Amino acid sequence: MKKGFSTIMSAQFFSSLADNALLVAAVELLHASQAPAWQTPALAPMFALFYVVLAPFVGAFADSIPKGRVMFISNGIKIVGCLMMLLGAHPLLAYAVVGLGAATYSPAKYGILTELLPPSQLVKGNGWIEGLTVGSIILGILLGGQLVGPRLAPWLLGIDLPLIDTGIDTPPEAAITVIAVIYVVAAIINLYIPRTEAPLIPMKGSVPTMMRDFSACNARLWADKLGQITLATTTLLWGIFGNLRLIVFAWAAAALGYGTTQASNLAGVVIIGSVVGAVAASVMTRLERATDVLTLGILVGFVMIGLNLIHSAQAAAPFLVVLGALCGYLIVPMNALLQHRGHNLMGAGRSIAVQNFNEQACILGLGALYTGMTRVGLSAFGAITIFGLMVAGVMALIRRWHRYNTQQHRDELERLLAIARTDGGH
Repeated sequence: MKKGFSTIMSAQFFSSLADNALLVAAVELLHASQAPAWQTPALAPMFALFYVVLAPFVGAFADSIPKGRVMFISNGIKIVGCLMMLLGAHPLLAYAVVGLGAATYSPAKYGILTELLPPSQLVKGNGWIEGLTVGSIILGILLGGQLVGPRLAPWLLGIDLPLIDTGIDTPPEAAITVIAVIYVVAAIINLYIPRTEAPLIPMKGSVPTMMRDFSACNARLWADKLGQITLATTTLLWGIFGNLRLIVFAWAAAALGYGTTQASNLAGVVIIGSVVGAVAASVMTRLERATDVLTLGILVGFVMIGLNLIHSAQAAAPFLVVLGALCGYLIVPMNALLQHRGHNLMGAGRSIAVQNFNEQACILGLGALYTGMTRVGLSAFGAITIFGLMVAGVMALIRRWHRYNTQQHRDELERLLAIARTDGGH
């Protein structure tokens, strides 16, 4: 890997770690304030809100200035969201501001990979960064659970600053303070990300012009015979799993009688499988063979439903390891192929913004659906069943769609895959 790749990975790890620890702290903050039950699942769509609203602009912004600087600014916005929570803003509003920072961060994070690495290393690079991201998601949830738990929270609250009344009086507030410090660490690392040789593309035109440009990029990627398959797959999977993190908290309470801290501890075990799956995909799957993993998506849906049969922590741990491995192995090749096609069609930042728009719109829509179902009394078991069937059914349709494309547009697909194969040899 090129110089600077490890710096990008380090910055991504700490930023994602803080994002997910903050999610747990926000859940506990809502529980402590006795907020209505529907507000907890509403955290996921609120986080996704700015990904959707600002999608026409963040990709162009990421392409207009060095991407390390974009990531630094983004972490600054996330720190503002933490401060809003500490100062008494509603957790849903403050977490939406953190989502604003994440929305500007993501095109730079993924876009710099296509600028820094040759196509031959893109699957490997994605494998490492996706494995690290998934690991930071689980470790972040685990960390958040410990920060609000009965061991660390009293110790944090016992720290006093001479002559200063911090106003930090509850476990969630103490946790949010620690998380803000982690964001500061990520921002400092961002300053050391190297500048690539990729040319900057200035942001031009009015807001309507930029929206038309984004719409054209979105249509171009959906029209591409490979882009449409990879985009459909990643959109569905991230839409489901973006909400599944919150569903697991409700499932752990219903199936195992767990509270916030215990549920976050259980979620931590999936890191083993997800990282192994992501790294295995980076080693075993070539870019031009990425679509071979589509059948695996159907299996993921049915395995997810099997979570309803688990009623002990001893059974849940290995089960979640397997589920994590399947997901990691599936997402990495599809992400890499999607980035490769998007980079060739419209530029790295814009293509990632299109990808984020579709994925986060799916998270937003499914999160709103789950929130609504919670308000009318749907259990976590019912939500898992619905989401699992959705994954299996839609992945079956996507596989059929790809087979149809292969039959009707074989020459075009072979040409596109040959480009990936040729670039991969450079």
